[in-house]
Amino acid sequence: MSGQATVLVVDDEIRSLESLKRVLCDEFEVICARDAGEARRVLESEIVHAILCDQRMQYETGVDFLKDVRKTWPDPVRMIISGYSDSEDIIAGINEAGIYQYIAKPWHPDRLLDIVRGAVQLFMLQKETETAGIDIKLTPERAQRVVTEKRGAARKLYEFDRIVHAPDSPLSEVIELGKRAAEFDISVLITGESGTGKELLARAIHYGSARSGKAFVVENCGALPDELLESELFGCKKGAFTGAYQDRIGLFEVADGGTIFLDEIGETSPAFQVKLLRVLQESEIRPLGAQRVRKVDVRVVAATNRDLEAEVRAGRFRRDLYYRLAAFPLHMPALRERPMDVPLIAAKVLADVAKSYGRNVAGFATGALNRMRHYDWPGNVRELQNEIQRMVVLATEDRLQEGDLSPRVRQGGEPIQLKPVRNGCATLKTNIEALERHMISEALDRHGGNISRVAGELGLSRVGLRNKLGRYDLRKGLADEV
Repeated sequence: MSGQATVLVVDDEIRSLESLKRVLCDEFEVICARDAGEARRVLESEIVHAILCDQRMQYETGVDFLKDVRKTWPDPVRMIISGYSDSEDIIAGINEAGIYQYIAKPWHPDRLLDIVRGAVQLFMLQKETETAGIDIKLTPERAQRVVTEKRGAARKLYEFDRIVHAPDSPLSEVIELGKRAAEFDISVLITGESGTGKELLARAIHYGSARSGKAFVVENCGALPDELLESELFGCKKGAFTGAYQDRIGLFEVADGGTIFLDEIGETSPAFQVKLLRVLQESEIRPLGAQRVRKVDVRVVAATNRDLEAEVRAGRFRRDLYYRLAAFPLHMPALRERPMDVPLIAAKVLADVAKSYGRNVAGFATGALNRMRHYDWPGNVRELQNEIQRMVVLATEDRLQEGDLSPRVRQGGEPIQLKPVRNGCATLKTNIEALERHMISEALDRHGGNISRVAGELGLSRVGLRNKLGRYDLRKGLADEV
């Protein structure tokens, strides 16, 4: 990790403590304790990554102490160091105290450093796999393999070229700018409506950067109150606040060397903004309830659906934090601003959904695709994904039909085009005629040109509807003109 990990060394012999600290202090922050009681006080106030404990101490053995640590502070990686090779001690240490390594005295400095490095690496890998939803205890080798496989798969999945868009889409320019930003260690602020793919772009920036070999972690800042958000991001000690039942390593520390994505940053309170600004300025965090600060090296990519410049002018968002986050601003256009992307995105989503649901659906009928292209998608790509999932469930043919679309999409098709007259001002009569023509045309499409059904829906007689069809030149392709 980029910042120094904390190693707690417990030994009742002062010379042993000094020797261990001398070997470890160049790479780690070393805290020394003369006995188990002093060590417990350290664990109550500090985030500790690894514990190196002597086995034979005056008041309590190392194994007994670490058994208690395993129950109360389960996260630190536990190691025993001893000049005795009692097999019962070794077995008890492994089985009851969850000992990572049993180190025999006299120890060699290089070997000791390797073991402690491995312990700290295991600690961070365990935290990363937990963040990724893999809540299991792993050996260092297995943990490294799981994380490496995960990162490799993510790197392929979130390449810039996998962001679906047409060549003439306004998204093309955004992607090119994202590629440039990925090359440099600069903070990025991504703006855009909900569902436009801000997190997808953030992941592409991370996996296209020199930090791609390290963690990418996500936090939705709008989902938690300040105290819990601080705990999630900066970490906390057990008992630091009501509900803090155990030590927690913050996501900034998990992301050390990598990238943290702060979604909905515009929803944070002014009080939290002050604390976040300090972290960004000083590159250090202080877990809630802890006494020491921790150095971190993290790239921040933030996102919001708010107009943060307007929020700054209104005094709801700190100006200094805004400029710290928005060193490289990017804006994700809404889906209605890029209708040329709808067929491509829809095809990709359909392939994924059909495979996931085990449905043999080949594509979209022309009418369905036209409706989708003309709908404004207020929920953006997320709404499009939900719509296609629904269509696949309802599908009775090998192509998704217009009738498979939800009513809001079918009825929200091509916007009404009013004919401008008299220097751009439309008369009331012109507007009414445009609306009438549009409603009849929509109804004809929905009912496949069946006059009886269209007349029934619009509250017209068949004769009255035929007259309007003639007036608006809408007779072509009718199903029952007789």
